[in-house]
Amino acid sequence: MAKITPKTLLKKSSKVIDLDDVDISKYNFSIDDLDDEKSKNHDLLKKILDSSSACQLSDAYSSVSGRSGVIDGLKPMNDNKVYGKIFTAKTNTDDWGTSLMAMDNAEKGEVLFIYTYGKPASVWGELASTCAGEKGIAGTVLYGWARDMDALVDLDYPVFALDYLPNAGKALGLGEINIDLEIDDDIIKPGDFVFGDQNGVVVIPKELFHETMVATFNVKVKESHIIKELKKGRLLSEIIGLNR
Repeated sequence: MAKITPKTLLKKSSKVIDLDDVDISKYNFSIDDLDDEKSKNHDLLKKILDSSSACQLSDAYSSVSGRSGVIDGLKPMNDNKVYGKIFTAKTNTDDWGTSLMAMDNAEKGEVLFIYTYGKPASVWGELASTCAGEKGIAGTVLYGWARDMDALVDLDYPVFALDYLPNAGKALGLGEINIDLEIDDDIIKPGDFVFGDQNGVVVIPKELFHETMVATFNVKVKESHIIKELKKGRLLSEIIGLNR
């Protein structure tokens, strides 16, 4: 494998990280490595993800599965990136209490993925974000609506949603948690991997986590080599072999 320099490989990150001469074939990534700091894969996995984008994850997952992994319509409510293992919930929009049930049962480092249905109403806002952040939950992905945007934009807690509005229902707690979710053609299961940034949200089945992480690393290597050639004055169409 050609030598990879931190400057090119991690061009999207301001972090100083050393990934020189990494032989990715020596690693067998598991989604559990994210939470296990004693795992030999933990540090490299964090370095890859901290310096990656949802675009790169989607490209990588597409090369593995032929699918994008993108959950259409989801967008960031603030400038925070999130990634981690999913804890799911499903609730009617008139019931924001189910969001609290999910928060109470999720583990530190997990990402809440809450699916809502019903008339437009918010099930997540400033108080829930503050509480979840204090508990150590990594972030919230809401297939529905958020609120309290005046507060969320300044919170150091990632929130992704379809959109935002001011109204909310009640704390009923009548929904379901830790179940499979179906969104269009996508099945999202507890324990799957989610990654969100300013580009959107990508979900990776836990069964394909290792292959996707290897593919993500290779996408980053390929992009760094392309940028190097571009800086030499070559055309992108020439580098990628576009037929004219």
